[in-house]
Amino acid sequence: MRIIKEKTLYSICKLSKYEQAEESIRAWIFEVRKKSWNNAVDLKSSYGNASIITAKRVVFNIKGNHFRLIVDVEYKLKLVFVVWFDSHKEYDKIDVKKVRYEN
Repeated sequence: MRIIKEKTLYSICKLSKYEQAEESIRAWIFEVRKKSWNNAVDLKSSYGNASIITAKRVVFNIKGNHFRLIVDVEYKLKLVFVVWFDSHKEYDKIDVKKVRYEN
Protein backbone atom coordinates (compact mmCIF):
# COMPACT_ATOMS: atom_id res chain seq x y z
CA MET A 1 0.00 0.00 0.00
CA ARG A 2 1.12 3.54 -0.67
CA ILE A 3 0.66 5.95 2.23
CA ILE A 4 -0.40 9.51 1.43
CA LYS A 5 0.74 12.10 4.00
CA GLU A 6 3.39 9.77 5.44
CA LYS A 7 5.77 12.72 5.85
CA THR A 8 3.09 14.52 7.86
CA LEU A 9 3.03 11.63 10.31
CA TYR A 10 6.80 11.78 10.69
CA SER A 11 6.60 15.54 11.28
CA ILE A 12 3.90 15.16 13.91
CA CYS A 13 5.98 12.59 15.77
CA LYS A 14 8.82 15.10 16.06
CA LEU A 15 6.60 17.25 18.29
CA SER A 16 7.18 16.59 21.99
CA LYS A 17 3.51 15.76 22.55
CA TYR A 18 3.76 12.83 20.14
CA GLU A 19 7.39 11.73 20.33
CA GLN A 20 6.49 8.61 22.32
CA ALA A 21 4.44 7.44 19.31
CA GLU A 22 7.28 7.76 16.79
CA GLU A 23 8.57 4.19 17.02
CA SER A 24 5.04 2.77 16.73
CA ILE A 25 4.22 5.03 13.76
CA ARG A 26 7.43 3.99 12.01
CA ALA A 27 6.53 0.32 12.56
CA TRP A 28 2.98 0.90 11.28
CA ILE A 29 4.30 2.62 8.14
CA PHE A 30 6.84 -0.15 7.53
CA GLU A 31 4.14 -2.83 7.84
CA VAL A 32 1.47 -1.06 5.79
CA ARG A 33 3.85 -0.39 2.90
CA LYS A 34 4.24 -4.17 2.49
CA LYS A 35 0.49 -4.87 2.50
CA SER A 36 -1.83 -5.13 -0.48
CA TRP A 37 -5.35 -5.10 0.92
CA ASN A 38 -8.23 -5.71 -1.47
CA ASN A 39 -10.95 -4.94 1.06
CA ALA A 40 -11.68 -4.36 4.74
CA VAL A 41 -11.64 -8.11 5.45
CA ASP A 42 -8.02 -8.28 4.24
CA LEU A 43 -7.10 -5.29 6.39
CA LYS A 44 -8.83 -6.73 9.44
CA SER A 45 -6.94 -10.00 9.03
CA SER A 46 -3.68 -8.01 9.28
CA TYR A 47 -4.85 -5.68 12.05
CA GLY A 48 -7.43 -7.38 14.21
CA ASN A 49 -7.64 -4.39 16.55
CA ALA A 50 -8.32 -1.90 13.74
CA SER A 51 -11.82 -0.44 13.74
CA ILE A 52 -13.58 -0.48 10.38
CA ILE A 53 -15.81 2.60 10.53
CA THR A 54 -17.08 2.72 6.92
CA ALA A 55 -16.13 1.03 3.66
CA LYS A 56 -13.11 3.35 3.47
CA ARG A 57 -12.58 4.76 6.97
CA VAL A 58 -10.39 2.82 9.41
CA VAL A 59 -9.02 3.62 12.87
CA PHE A 60 -5.75 2.11 14.04
CA ASN A 61 -4.63 1.89 17.65
CA ILE A 62 -1.08 3.17 17.96
CA LYS A 63 1.30 2.49 20.84
CA GLY A 64 -0.97 0.26 22.87
CA ASN A 65 -4.02 2.41 22.16
CA HIS A 66 -2.43 5.57 23.58
CA PHE A 67 -2.89 7.17 20.17
CA ARG A 68 -5.38 6.82 17.34
CA LEU A 69 -4.72 7.07 13.62
CA ILE A 70 -7.63 7.60 11.24
CA VAL A 71 -7.12 6.73 7.59
CA ASP A 72 -9.17 6.41 4.44
CA VAL A 73 -8.28 3.39 2.32
CA GLU A 74 -8.74 3.21 -1.45
CA TYR A 75 -8.43 -0.54 -1.88
CA LYS A 76 -8.55 -0.59 -5.69
CA LEU A 77 -5.80 2.04 -5.93
CA LYS A 78 -3.79 0.54 -3.05
CA LEU A 79 -3.68 3.90 -1.26
CA VAL A 80 -3.94 4.78 2.42
CA PHE A 81 -4.70 8.45 3.16
CA VAL A 82 -3.74 9.72 6.61
CA VAL A 83 -6.70 11.75 7.86
CA TRP A 84 -6.08 12.37 11.56
CA PHE A 85 -3.65 11.44 14.35
CA ASP A 86 -3.77 12.32 18.03
CA SER A 87 -4.14 10.88 21.51
CA HIS A 88 -6.93 8.54 22.47
CA LYS A 89 -8.26 11.30 24.75
CA GLU A 90 -8.56 13.72 21.79
CA TYR A 91 -10.09 10.97 19.65
CA ASP A 92 -12.96 10.69 22.12
CA LYS A 93 -13.84 14.34 21.36
CA ILE A 94 -14.29 13.98 17.59
CA ASP A 95 -16.77 12.39 15.22
CA VAL A 96 -14.65 9.80 13.45
CA LYS A 97 -17.00 9.71 10.45
CA LYS A 98 -16.83 13.47 9.87
CA VAL A 99 -13.22 14.39 10.62
CA ARG A 100 -11.27 15.46 7.52
CA TYR A 101 -7.61 16.04 6.81
CA GLU A 102 -6.66 19.68 7.00
CA ASN A 103 -3.37 20.87 5.57
